[in-house]
Amino acid sequence: MNKITILIYCKDRANIIASVTNFIAKKGGNIVYIDQHVDREQDIFFMRLESEFNDKDFCTDNFKTIFKEGLADKFEMKWRVYSSEKKPKMALFISKYDHCLYDLLGRYNSGELNLEIPFIISNHLDLKTIADNFKIPFYHIPVTKSTKQDAEAQQLALLKANKIDFIVLARYMQIISKTLINEYPNKIINIHHSFLPAFVGAKPYHSAYKRGVKIIGATSHYVTEELDAGPIIEQDVTRVTHTHAISDLITKGRDLEKIVLANAVKLHSERKVLVFNNKTVVFS
Repeated sequence: MNKITILIYCKDRANIIASVTNFIAKKGGNIVYIDQHVDREQDIFFMRLESEFNDKDFCTDNFKTIFKEGLADKFEMKWRVYSSEKKPKMALFISKYDHCLYDLLGRYNSGELNLEIPFIISNHLDLKTIADNFKIPFYHIPVTKSTKQDAEAQQLALLKANKIDFIVLARYMQIISKTLINEYPNKIINIHHSFLPAFVGAKPYHSAYKRGVKIIGATSHYVTEELDAGPIIEQDVTRVTHTHAISDLITKGRDLEKIVLANAVKLHSERKVLVFNNKTVVFS
């Protein structure tokens, strides 16, 4: 059984859904999932489709060619076809905070995340023992103002050598440069507390506590050149009251960060996110 996922967006027009489903049927495919959305303001059609093929000679690359020539070009589609046989490869970038790292590796180890983690990169050695415990290669690449360019060259070499599909910044406390972003557009996932930009700096929860906030949250998004302004993949919030101490806010915030980042990683790795004009369409 060969299973593929197709992601599509194009200008909205009549007969797109019928054309796609008929095309799949004529090629011997059985559609097991389909969802679509039309952005009325921008007149853009979005679709996600999963299909199974029983033909033992089915080839994903051949399907891509005939899909392009037989359908995609006609509707001027932007599209991607992914085979379920190929698990996406995810690289983890970390610094000193361990909560998101432990959570992702725990989910990965239990089989919850359908992906591969070829290695972990860190600008510090503090969390190397965690990588060792999970038997994942760990690379220590220090980053300073004077060595940043060389450090990124080392990172890129590792990413390309291991054919990495996307990167997750699991509380990696470094600004990602234009070079890396251009190599992985909408493929670098970040997590941060939702106080930005209202509560910036090293201690946002302390600032929020002083203001007496009633909710705290977390946001996971793709990285762009504009800091913390990329397309949002997932968000969540929880309520707090005057009875909560700063330590409670930090604990609740980190719990949210773990959940939101894990959900974003799942959505991306399962090919459920489409980016258009710095916004995302997230399919169920």
